[in-house]
Amino acid sequence: MKRHAHVMKVGTFHDSLPDWARRLLAAPDPPASDRILSPNPKDAAPRSGAVLILIGEGQEGPDVLLIERSAESRDHPAQVAFPGGSTEPDDRDAVATALREAAEETGIDPAGVRVLRVLPARWLSVSRFEVVPVLAWWVQPTAVRPGDLTEVAAVARVPLALLANPAHRRRLRHPRGGVGPAFDLRPVGGFFIWGFTASLLDWLLDAGGWARPWDDAEVGELPLPRR
Repeated sequence: MKRHAHVMKVGTFHDSLPDWARRLLAAPDPPASDRILSPNPKDAAPRSGAVLILIGEGQEGPDVLLIERSAESRDHPAQVAFPGGSTEPDDRDAVATALREAAEETGIDPAGVRVLRVLPARWLSVSRFEVVPVLAWWVQPTAVRPGDLTEVAAVARVPLALLANPAHRRRLRHPRGGVGPAFDLRPVGGFFIWGFTASLLDWLLDAGGWARPWDDAEVGELPLPRR
């Protein structure tokens, strides 16, 4: 996969960036030591892909766009994720992949999105993907909806304050070993988020200044069904 600079130029709109966007630009990359966000092993033959971490200003403050993949989805069925997917031959880079996939999956208009950073590629061993997270500001939000119900079951703008609420934060033991963060929004009618997406959200809350103290001493088991 083509390498990208970790911090993209944000152009003439830099002076109008929200405070949280400035913090995200200045924050260190997600830790490479995290087993869920690990670099690609040298002997692996990955598929290339990208996801869009899209933050907008909603009625309840900054929010992030998430999807729930359908139960029939080829990759990570019934799991909550950032919009994204496989690189196609016509994609010039990871940003193009992330924006194209997000438009297809959720109906966003890429013209209203400003890229802030391209984070280091991370390895998803189950699906053998090397995924580049693209962090962006949703300057002009539009209505969203699942583009193809055979691939995406639901789309939602999830307030970051809701994710940061200590009542919704968890640490779980994953089926393949290791412990990682999770977010349980089911008591308020929302998603259950774990794995790669939860690890990036955990970093995002810290990097953007939204994190609140919470009790991370208890480790639970991943509940089933996984939604």
